[in-house]
Amino acid sequence: MPYILPQDRERLDPTITELAKLISTDQRAGDLNYTITKLLLLNKGEGRYKDWNELVGALESCKLELYRKHIAPYEDEKIKENGDVE
Repeated sequence: MPYILPQDRERLDPTITELAKLISTDQRAGDLNYTITKLLLLNKGEGRYKDWNELVGALESCKLELYRKHIAPYEDEKIKENGDVE
Protein backbone atom coordinates (compact mmCIF):
# COMPACT_ATOMS: atom_id res chain seq x y z
CA MET A 1 0.00 0.00 0.00
CA PRO A 2 1.30 3.46 -0.84
CA TYR A 3 -0.21 5.00 2.27
CA ILE A 4 2.94 6.18 4.01
CA LEU A 5 3.11 8.69 6.83
CA PRO A 6 2.60 12.36 5.94
CA GLN A 7 6.15 13.29 6.97
CA ASP A 8 7.50 10.62 4.61
CA ARG A 9 5.38 12.01 1.79
CA GLU A 10 6.72 15.50 2.48
CA ARG A 11 10.26 14.13 2.26
CA LEU A 12 9.70 12.26 -1.01
CA ASP A 13 7.08 14.26 -2.96
CA PRO A 14 9.24 17.23 -4.05
CA THR A 15 11.82 14.95 -5.64
CA ILE A 16 9.17 12.70 -7.19
CA THR A 17 7.41 15.74 -8.67
CA GLU A 18 10.66 16.99 -10.20
CA LEU A 19 11.45 13.54 -11.57
CA ALA A 20 7.96 13.28 -13.09
CA LYS A 21 8.57 16.54 -14.96
CA LEU A 22 11.57 14.93 -16.66
CA ILE A 23 9.52 12.05 -18.08
CA SER A 24 9.02 12.67 -21.79
CA THR A 25 5.48 12.35 -23.09
CA ASP A 26 6.93 11.25 -26.44
CA GLN A 27 8.62 8.24 -24.87
CA ARG A 28 6.72 7.94 -21.60
CA ALA A 29 6.69 4.12 -21.46
CA GLY A 30 10.44 3.89 -22.02
CA ASP A 31 11.26 6.70 -19.59
CA LEU A 32 9.02 5.22 -16.90
CA ASN A 33 10.37 1.71 -17.43
CA TYR A 34 13.96 2.94 -17.22
CA THR A 35 13.27 5.12 -14.16
CA ILE A 36 11.41 2.43 -12.23
CA THR A 37 14.02 -0.21 -13.10
CA LYS A 38 16.86 2.10 -12.06
CA LEU A 39 15.13 2.94 -8.75
CA LEU A 40 14.62 -0.74 -8.03
CA LEU A 41 18.20 -1.65 -8.86
CA LEU A 42 19.50 1.16 -6.66
CA ASN A 43 17.39 -0.25 -3.81
CA LYS A 44 18.10 -3.96 -4.27
CA GLY A 45 19.89 -4.31 -0.97
CA GLU A 46 22.20 -7.29 -1.05
CA GLY A 47 20.48 -8.66 -4.15
CA ARG A 48 19.36 -11.77 -2.35
CA TYR A 49 16.10 -13.57 -3.07
CA LYS A 50 14.29 -11.76 -0.24
CA ASP A 51 15.35 -8.40 -1.72
CA TRP A 52 14.16 -9.27 -5.23
CA ASN A 53 10.96 -10.73 -3.82
CA GLU A 54 10.28 -7.52 -1.90
CA LEU A 55 10.84 -5.39 -5.00
CA VAL A 56 8.60 -7.56 -7.18
CA GLY A 57 5.95 -7.44 -4.46
CA ALA A 58 6.14 -3.65 -4.38
CA LEU A 59 5.75 -3.51 -8.16
CA GLU A 60 2.76 -5.84 -8.09
CA SER A 61 1.13 -3.80 -5.32
CA CYS A 62 1.69 -0.59 -7.29
CA LYS A 63 0.05 -2.14 -10.34
CA LEU A 64 -2.94 -3.36 -8.36
CA GLU A 65 -3.38 -0.04 -6.54
CA LEU A 66 -3.23 1.91 -9.81
CA TYR A 67 -5.86 -0.39 -11.29
CA ARG A 68 -8.10 -0.29 -8.20
CA LYS A 69 -8.02 3.47 -7.67
CA HIS A 70 -7.84 4.84 -11.21
CA ILE A 71 -8.48 2.32 -13.96
CA ALA A 72 -11.44 0.40 -12.50
CA PRO A 73 -13.47 3.58 -11.86
CA TYR A 74 -12.73 4.71 -15.43
CA GLU A 75 -13.89 1.35 -16.78
CA ASP A 76 -17.03 1.50 -14.62
CA GLU A 77 -17.85 4.91 -16.12
CA LYS A 78 -17.36 3.57 -19.65
CA ILE A 79 -19.68 0.64 -18.86
CA LYS A 80 -22.37 3.15 -17.85
CA GLU A 81 -21.79 5.12 -21.05
CA ASN A 82 -21.48 2.25 -23.53
CA GLY A 83 -22.96 -0.83 -21.87
CA ASP A 84 -21.35 -3.90 -20.38
CA VAL A 85 -19.96 -6.89 -22.24
CA GLU A 86 -22.67 -9.54 -22.57
